[in-house]
Amino acid sequence: MTEQRKSPRYRVFKKATIAFNRAGGIDCMVRNISDGGACLDVASPLGIPSDFDLLFTSDHAVRPCHVVWRTERRIGVAFH
Repeated sequence: MTEQRKSPRYRVFKKATIAFNRAGGIDCMVRNISDGGACLDVASPLGIPSDFDLLFTSDHAVRPCHVVWRTERRIGVAFH
């Protein structure tokens, strides 16, 4: 399989929140990250919209995201 990422991803283990509709959020774990996107562990991808803000717990950074792929427990996102 050919690597299609534009920038390298780095393994991390950071807590974050998937935020949308100003109605709280869904906890997740960032598994890897790059300048262009990230892989998120989630309990379930059901109900998570295609576009949302990813709020990093450790430094309170916010990244707008668009879902690129989904599996049963993971979501791949691209940063806007």
